[in-house]
Amino acid sequence: MKVGTVTEIKDHEYRVGLVPGGVKTLTAAGHEVFVQDSAGVGSGIANEAYAAAGAKIVPTADEIFATAEMVVKVKEPLSSEVAKLREGQILFTYLHLAPLKELTQGLLDRGVAGVAFETITGRDGSLPLLTPMSEVAGRMAIQEGAHYLEKAEGGLGMLIGGVPGVPRGRVSIIGGGVVGLNACKMAVGLGAHVTVLEMSHARMQYLDDIFEGRITTLMSNPLTIHESVMDADIVIGAVLIPGASAPRIVTREMVSDMQNGAVIVDVAVDQGGCIETTHATTHSDPTFIVDGVVHYCVANMPGAVPRTSTFALTNVTLPYALQIANQGLADATRANPGLMAGVNTYNGKVTCAPVAKSQEREFTPVAELL
Repeated sequence: MKVGTVTEIKDHEYRVGLVPGGVKTLTAAGHEVFVQDSAGVGSGIANEAYAAAGAKIVPTADEIFATAEMVVKVKEPLSSEVAKLREGQILFTYLHLAPLKELTQGLLDRGVAGVAFETITGRDGSLPLLTPMSEVAGRMAIQEGAHYLEKAEGGLGMLIGGVPGVPRGRVSIIGGGVVGLNACKMAVGLGAHVTVLEMSHARMQYLDDIFEGRITTLMSNPLTIHESVMDADIVIGAVLIPGASAPRIVTREMVSDMQNGAVIVDVAVDQGGCIETTHATTHSDPTFIVDGVVHYCVANMPGAVPRTSTFALTNVTLPYALQIANQGLADATRANPGLMAGVNTYNGKVTCAPVAKSQEREFTPVAELL
């Protein structure tokens, strides 16, 4: 199979879909790999490293989109890239389609097989391709939240860990999954007073055990959420429904009751956000203020640390890319139900139920189309 990766063009996105080790693995299996000129530079990977691994360096993205049978990216294609996709081409990347009706329609119109990292499932029901970036985003959420608490950034002017004789900052984390767990690690490490709101009692038990009583866990409901965000200096939105739009569980009213200069970091923004006042921002213009509350809602947070993120991501995506290249998408998905769950669009149909529900579109099981 002809496999290509291109330079990401989303604002300040420096990750890349393949690393030289992945190129070597694919070429050793008999596949041709095409890498756009300088695609890996943002992640510290030179053209020479790709070439030494067997890749062909191609000057433009246009040539790769025209040549590759499978395009491996990191972020969802922008409109200029969608126009270059063609019928039957496999697009292997994060898609986060639920809130993106226009992108979904573009993939349907182009007849693209859109395989989304974020909906591929493991045998245990986990999301193995989402996990490493959730780990990065969860840890970054506290870094960014602490930064924007600084007075010069519009925040309260508070040091999250306090100092002797001065109270610690209060962090409320809504959702105790992978993002929430990693945010919790960072916040506890910095000395903050941490509360995690979660709906699963088993998950709360787990968090309480591993943090040995150093955090507070609360059953998540409208009352506890409201009380927690009112008291918080930093609120982390870490709610996920796989493939679907995030539920808006923090209302505008709750935000208006927060203290001026408090900070919200909505990590769920790439699925629409779990806070009513959220809208996606970029690394170039990362924050906005609503009712005196600083909002950091960058939709590609891990792109800011590509030396970590690219390798963490490609460690888990490569086996799936190799399986698709070796077997073709149809046979690979028949052999791997978890991979089948990643197919969001196929042959002009929406094949991911949560996306179809979020956009009120017709859902067609991909098994019926293969």
